Amino acid sequence: MRPYEVVTGPSSWPARYTFSPAVRAGNLLFISGMTAGDESGQIVGRGDIVAQTRYIFGKLGALLAAAGAGFEHVVQTTDYVTTTEGYAKTAAVRREFFKDRFPTATGVIVAGLLREGALIEISAIAVLPNAPTPPLPSGERAG
Repeated sequence: MRPYEVVTGPSSWPARYTFSPAVRAGNLLFISGMTAGDESGQIVGRGDIVAQTRYIFGKLGALLAAAGAGFEHVVQTTDYVTTTEGYAKTAAVRREFFKDRFPTATGVIVAGLLREGALIEISAIAVLPNAPTPPLPSGERAG
């Protein structure tokens, strides 16, 4: 038995992929990096990092919902970007989805992404609601 459960969300997941869109391990949800590829594999918002970011966050929301969570449960995101041009404008998209409760974030500039035309790829980690939270080691306390 695997120590995790695969979460696929509402869209189909091509059998040719050798990774899961997300996995639930205990009370954690690990979401694979995703680009703005649509169901047919075409990049949405070609040349527009803001449009690509918004599309990715839509896909992220669907995976979170499939696991019984929402954006308020995301604790970390990692952005891989091929350009800094327009990247600052993606902050407005983050505000749309995260409102005023922002997760930790890392941004990494890369030479390229596997999906042609992709300007950004985003992965995330969420703490799921209604799942037992592991106890803190003795002597430690939560913030």
